[in-house]
Amino acid sequence: MKVVNIAKNTSYFTLALILQKAVSFTYFIMVARTIGPEDLGKYYFAVSFTTIFAIFIDVGMTSVLVREVAKHRDAAERYIRVTLGLKLLLMIFSLATVVVLINLLDYPQLTKDLVYLSSVAMILDSFTLTFFGVSRGFHNLKYESVSVVVYQSLALCLGAWVLFAGFGLRWLMAVMVIASLANFLYAGGLVVFKWKINILPAFNGELLKQIIAMALPFALFGIFQRLYTYFDSVLLSLLAGDTYVGLYSVAFKITFALQFLPLAFVASLYPAMSTYYVHDQKKLGQMFERAMNYLIIIALPISAGIIILAEKIILIFKAEYAGSILPLQIVVASLFFIFTAYPIGSLLNACDRQKINSLNMAAVLAVSIAMNIVLIPRYQAVGASITVLVTNVLLLALGMVWVPKLIRYDYVSIGKTLGKALVAAVAMSAALIYFEGALNVFVLILLGGALYFGLLYAVGGYTKEDVQSIARSFRM
Repeated sequence: MKVVNIAKNTSYFTLALILQKAVSFTYFIMVARTIGPEDLGKYYFAVSFTTIFAIFIDVGMTSVLVREVAKHRDAAERYIRVTLGLKLLLMIFSLATVVVLINLLDYPQLTKDLVYLSSVAMILDSFTLTFFGVSRGFHNLKYESVSVVVYQSLALCLGAWVLFAGFGLRWLMAVMVIASLANFLYAGGLVVFKWKINILPAFNGELLKQIIAMALPFALFGIFQRLYTYFDSVLLSLLAGDTYVGLYSVAFKITFALQFLPLAFVASLYPAMSTYYVHDQKKLGQMFERAMNYLIIIALPISAGIIILAEKIILIFKAEYAGSILPLQIVVASLFFIFTAYPIGSLLNACDRQKINSLNMAAVLAVSIAMNIVLIPRYQAVGASITVLVTNVLLLALGMVWVPKLIRYDYVSIGKTLGKALVAAVAMSAALIYFEGALNVFVLILLGGALYFGLLYAVGGYTKEDVQSIARSFRM
């Protein structure tokens, strides 16, 4: 695995995710401002409810596909055909479960219809993920980078038309289905015509057993992760009502949208980590250290800046979302822990320690459910936000315990980076507080970013060579 390919994949996928998240966030603001907190709560509940069950279609098989294709390129067709065969069966089970559960719960017909439509998008997205798993295994994220931008742009254009035409929530959810279908066709066509791989589902008994055995730890982690990420919205809907789901979704969406940075790192680094685990343990440690340093540098100013500017940011959504200010400040405080947990999870998976990831996530999920049941009835969206912060701290701590057992890395270097980033972030925060009443929020964001990275450079948090290396990766 060439370092140049890793840098290229990370750079292009990061750029694509920046564009995708910018378009996605613009679309979310448009939806939130148009339909209001209560309808936003219905819409977000449907997406959260079905997203939980999407993992039961994949059960970790795409992670296995990426890892095994990265190790054995000639086995790509055998793995994807058997994976698709099993996913077809699991799709039927997952869809039936969603339909039964939503009908057992006492929700109005509108909410049920939204769930049905979201389920179709869920199925398409799951198969799209598997198709792109082949490209990731081949260490090629260029085509997926194009896809994430086009998908979200299509959703924005169609969604804007639906909103301004006043067609209602059902048609708004149908936009997701249309965009997901387009993405599905593109990803499937890429596997067939670009990589020349037959995607006709197959049922090879021996290989199926191997995939299930390898996927089980990934599946458990995926199930726990989905429940951890989205079950709080379901509990909010059941225990507090749709309006609080809408308020919480604004805080969650802002924080979730920023996770494209560690996601891009993991998407590119995971196949390389899998390769280095087999062939070069020293480079594996260096890669982990660099990822941690970069994500620390990025996470701290974003988290501090949003906490200070939360009120101005929420006003973009309209005054009726004022109840999202405190939840946003609490949830975004967890960003540092979320960012730095990504490379740890990727490392554990690449080193065949999926079971550890699953156990860690199971523990965090149990704490999350218990805290939400106690806090949501009393504090509504604020209670759910407190839970997010506490459990992300716990997830990072549980993961860090295992890192020294797998690799050697310079933890002193990471500590120095953290210290320098903290100094720059504190200085940036002081400037934002001082100028907050006098400047526009967008000017403050630009000012804060320039000040932070200028100060960080001055204290040696990064070098000119680091900037040049990132710039070169976009030209490769």
